[in-house]
Amino acid sequence: MRAIGAAAGLITLLTSLLLPGLALAAVGAPGVAQQPSAGGPALVWAIPFLGMLASIAVLPMLAEAFWHHRMGLVAAFWSLALLLPQAIATSPDAAADGLTHAVLVEYLPFVALLLALFTAAGGLLVTGGPRGTPWGNTTLLAVGTALAGVMGTTGAAMVLIHPLLRANAHRRGRRHIVVFFMVLVANVGGATTPLGDPPLYLGFLRGVPFAWPLRHLTLPMLVIAGVLLAAFFLIDRSLAAAEPPAPSAAPLRVEGRVNAGLIALVVLGVLGQGLWHPGNIVLLGQTLPTERVVGVLEFLAVAAISIAVTPRRIREANLFDWAPIVEVAKLFIALFITISPVMHMLDAGLDGPFAPLLQLTLNADGQPAPLAYFWLTGVLSAFLDNAPTYLVFFELAGGDPARLTGALQTTLVAISAGAVFFGGLTYIGNAPNLMIRTIASERGVRMPSFFGLMLLTGTMLLPCFLLISAIFFR
Repeated sequence: MRAIGAAAGLITLLTSLLLPGLALAAVGAPGVAQQPSAGGPALVWAIPFLGMLASIAVLPMLAEAFWHHRMGLVAAFWSLALLLPQAIATSPDAAADGLTHAVLVEYLPFVALLLALFTAAGGLLVTGGPRGTPWGNTTLLAVGTALAGVMGTTGAAMVLIHPLLRANAHRRGRRHIVVFFMVLVANVGGATTPLGDPPLYLGFLRGVPFAWPLRHLTLPMLVIAGVLLAAFFLIDRSLAAAEPPAPSAAPLRVEGRVNAGLIALVVLGVLGQGLWHPGNIVLLGQTLPTERVVGVLEFLAVAAISIAVTPRRIREANLFDWAPIVEVAKLFIALFITISPVMHMLDAGLDGPFAPLLQLTLNADGQPAPLAYFWLTGVLSAFLDNAPTYLVFFELAGGDPARLTGALQTTLVAISAGAVFFGGLTYIGNAPNLMIRTIASERGVRMPSFFGLMLLTGTMLLPCFLLISAIFFR
């Protein structure tokens, strides 16, 4: 009860400090939410987003029960902390337009894709195969890393997290297995194709050739994956010595195979959105590409079909639960809403409030500095949505796909690698991270806190980032 009171008190204090401050800032800068091109919004407008990040990081530690039962209320609070002052600064219609844009244009396609992959993967029961031994676990991580480039990090993670946890059900210490899985399968492995991770898909839509990531990001990916897989094997072998022996190997068996077809349909749908452009439609005042709307309908249909055709016993065997996707849906709608002014600040480039930071991307001669692009894109992607962060730096580097895949190729490699690889640093770096955490927690794995994960993943990844910086971006 004391922890809940402390959390409630923190939110009350933030409310009393935040809303008047934002309102005053709005009065002093009318139109701030509408005119990002004129230097971007003032930094004060980032407070709701920072508050949402702080809530995700701190509240589960201060008040775990309150957070799990009231995370939707916290998300709504921070969303209103942005929207209400925006309504004062501009008009209720302008604030409503911003909300509609965030939900329809940004959030709905994102969550529909996750829902389709999560539902179909939960209906695919994989039993047998690699045992929960160091060699078996390393093999499964390597396979998942390879699959992530073909079926996306979300698809590969949701398909393989269940057999991985099932294979290691005999072990008491499984947290390191899940953390390595999160980093490798849900993030690093997505670097090889536009289907692997949303930033690369956006690059594909902007004119980057489909095979470009395979040619230029595979080697950096293999360096990081090779180091991490070797480290995992050594760690897992050491820890497995104190665990009960793994059960005897069983033949690999896959049930619910119709869901494999549905996952393939989702992958083809994502690819199709990059190739088919029939025009735009206007919905609730927002201009939407027709292929994006069709994609959302396709993803919702895939989820509905999966629910209808998958026998209940398969989902029960997977311990399938809607909690992971519900948590992501609640948290990311607030993140998508509150991140808008932050992205406008970044979009303003060297004319905006982040100019001193973005100035680091240029060498003394005014040319792009790939090393700075890699680290800045990466660090921001770990805490912001990595897809729009990729676009910000893509445009900052000139936005010309012909030049970025030609004379400035190393710069585009740096932007792409940063956006993909750094996603494994935090739970919010990539959406599958949160779903993996929830699924593992429900299976009895004690997952690290927000800051605890950063400590673990930082220890794992920062040496890898320094290594590829020295090899590829010096």
